[in-house]
Amino acid sequence: MPMKISDVVIIGAGAAGLMAAGCAAADGATVMLLEKMPQPGKKLAISGKGRGNLTNTAAIAEFIGHFGKNGDFLRQAFARFFRDELLVILAEEGVATVTERGGRIFAASGRAEDVAVVLRLRATRLGAQLVTNCRVQAIGHDGGMFTVTGDTGAILAKTVILATGGASYPRTGSTGDGYRLAAAFGHSVIPPRPALVPLVTNPAPEQETIGLTLRNIGLKVTIQGKKAQEDFGELDFTADGLSGPLILKWSGAIVDALAAGRAVHLTIDLKPALTDEQLAERLRRDASSRGAEPLRSLLRGLMAKELLSSCLRDCELAAGKTVAKLSEGEWRRLHYWLKQRPYTVTGHRPLAEALVTAGGVSLKEVNPYTMESRLVPGLYFAGEVLDLQADTGGYNLQAAFSTGALAGKSAANAARANAG
Repeated sequence: MPMKISDVVIIGAGAAGLMAAGCAAADGATVMLLEKMPQPGKKLAISGKGRGNLTNTAAIAEFIGHFGKNGDFLRQAFARFFRDELLVILAEEGVATVTERGGRIFAASGRAEDVAVVLRLRATRLGAQLVTNCRVQAIGHDGGMFTVTGDTGAILAKTVILATGGASYPRTGSTGDGYRLAAAFGHSVIPPRPALVPLVTNPAPEQETIGLTLRNIGLKVTIQGKKAQEDFGELDFTADGLSGPLILKWSGAIVDALAAGRAVHLTIDLKPALTDEQLAERLRRDASSRGAEPLRSLLRGLMAKELLSSCLRDCELAAGKTVAKLSEGEWRRLHYWLKQRPYTVTGHRPLAEALVTAGGVSLKEVNPYTMESRLVPGLYFAGEVLDLQADTGGYNLQAAFSTGALAGKSAANAARANAG
């Protein structure tokens, strides 16, 4: 049987790979999209807790800031394909979107899977050939052509795009294959580690608080005794620690700090809208006007009911004691607990549970204007396989779409230039 030949072979049919396939096919290239899983877009389909936080209303400069020191690498990709271009494609494919708090843009249906489906249909309608259940074992390079060897045989390609994702959520197919393939070509791979990952704390959440979500909470992160971050948002209690957008946002820096042997402490402020003086005044007012009530009754107005037992236990307070009977020291303990509840971060959940992988193919070895390898002409990268990661808010998916679009167009142009 003669070997199949394609202008562009894309390895990985996630957000970046699907977008790359559609853009390359739209530019007239013959495209083969290889996916190791039975269905493409598995990780995209569970993004945003299954709702699909696709992008954000933030300006490009703000987007870049969310990627830290590596953010400037994305400037060219964003300049060529950004939020407006993504939304046009989705609208043309019948996917309406809505904008929610924090500028987050979601599929109006509330189903991220809808986006994965239409991007697949678009790519194949434009001519891309999708091959599922095809894990790529190796990529050879000789005479300007690539030989891609996978479960379904070998393919001869003019260009190759690695869009294999990171190493988080392996059940979606992201198992680090791209790092292995890139390293075989001599590329440097920054060690993968979890980003956007729940933290393990001491104390661990009490049984009655597991699964509780708190909104409008203040958080202070202290690393090696120095305040590193202070923020405000939503927080979740898990079986062994803390999660939620507020925690995930700073988890990457915390993971790196722990790896360096630095002590990390968190302080939760349950009443961030009140200054210390305002909270003290409210407690004094309650002590005066509600003195005959049991303490538990007063506390119900200060916190979620799931936190009552924890508060009483931590502050050494008796639930049935009347408010008027509290000592000055007990009021101080309650005030401190409400404004400065402390946790020591002892670890984090494994990489397999992280929403995003930090680390990946070194950006120094990739041309940001084309996503082409600086080491191997005709080899391109897109998405989470690169050393790019941001906090929550739709930034990571937009980076996947943008780098995928740029890689797809660049690979198609290169294949066309080498047509002879």
